[in-house]
Amino acid sequence: MLPLWANALSATLLVQSISYFASGAVPLLGPILTAQAALPPEGIGYIAALITIGNCWYLACGGPMLSHFGPVRSLQIGLVFIAFGLLVLSQPVGVAALVGAVAIGFGLGPNTSAGSQMLVRTTPRQHRTLVFSIKQAGVPLGGAVAGLVVAPLVTTLSFPGAIWIMVATALLGVLLVQPFRRPLATADLQKGTGWLRALFSAATLLRSVTVLRSHPSLPMLTALGMSFSVTQACITSFTATYVITQHSASLAEAGLYIAVMQAASVTGRIALGWLAGRTGHGLSHLGVQAVLAAGAVGLLVAGADQGPWAIIACIALVGFIAMGWNGIYYAELASVAPQHLVAEVSSAATLVAFVGSIGGPMLFTLIVGLTGSFAIGFLTVAVQLSAFGVMTWCHAMRTDAP
Repeated sequence: MLPLWANALSATLLVQSISYFASGAVPLLGPILTAQAALPPEGIGYIAALITIGNCWYLACGGPMLSHFGPVRSLQIGLVFIAFGLLVLSQPVGVAALVGAVAIGFGLGPNTSAGSQMLVRTTPRQHRTLVFSIKQAGVPLGGAVAGLVVAPLVTTLSFPGAIWIMVATALLGVLLVQPFRRPLATADLQKGTGWLRALFSAATLLRSVTVLRSHPSLPMLTALGMSFSVTQACITSFTATYVITQHSASLAEAGLYIAVMQAASVTGRIALGWLAGRTGHGLSHLGVQAVLAAGAVGLLVAGADQGPWAIIACIALVGFIAMGWNGIYYAELASVAPQHLVAEVSSAATLVAFVGSIGGPMLFTLIVGLTGSFAIGFLTVAVQLSAFGVMTWCHAMRTDAP
């Protein structure tokens, strides 16, 4: 029989992988989706921003929903929302894209709060950074699978057929995670319909961020998370469109590049999580990693003209460093937050960080529209990440000083 922490890790990793396989297809299908909606190729940034808005909606107002349904049931509800969102997003109607993208984002939300709640409650403290990093590896793992199979699915089954496969995968995840519901159930579920009212409550939204005052390092950690989120959102939203429109890659080649990036991110999240756990200095580690990640994004821009193998090498480096931060970040949040506020702090910090995931793609789209250059957009992203990395490292040095 598995220990309780292994059950929690299995459930969260399973749902995280399936969620991001289904949602990870959206940027890969960017040229099809934007053409269908009569948008320019960089318009995929607006769809990415809407997905993040849906995610932020859950993170801000979904706490009472988690308390009502419990963590496993919340994860299952999230998968249903993702399946619904994909179906709606695939329809050739402008307002459908709006509703579908928001629904996908809302469905991704429980992965953060429900996953953090289960893992911090069951995982021994000395293994927390590594376990959180393994759980977060489900994001690029799902994205890597999407990168490998989306193009063949579209070629073999057409665009609607590929969408139906991803919808079915999300719904299958609902069934696969059901056996974990009983061993991971919580006894303090809240009854009533207050959770539904909270989803549309401005007061709930405002209260959700006040928990970030509970530790002096949380504001700086949250700001760095926002900066990393800007970088990751722009990388995942625009890389496929960038190599297709600027470097003549085919959809299959772009899928391969994305798969390499996501696979490198799986390795990076686990390896860097292990390293941060060994050093015991998560905040300073994240500051240094941000500066290195900014350099990796710059190398991607510089190496994109050097041929497919250079692109693969640079994309792998970006995936390893620039997308390998999440597990360390959530473990650090769980370490500094009061025990009874871990789920709330994780949701609130992610909510604030995801402001970058909304604004980042929008600003990137604006920069490309004004300059005609994806390279300038990526370099702008790298500069802001480097600046936040230096500030975080300096804060960590002051905090650790005797």
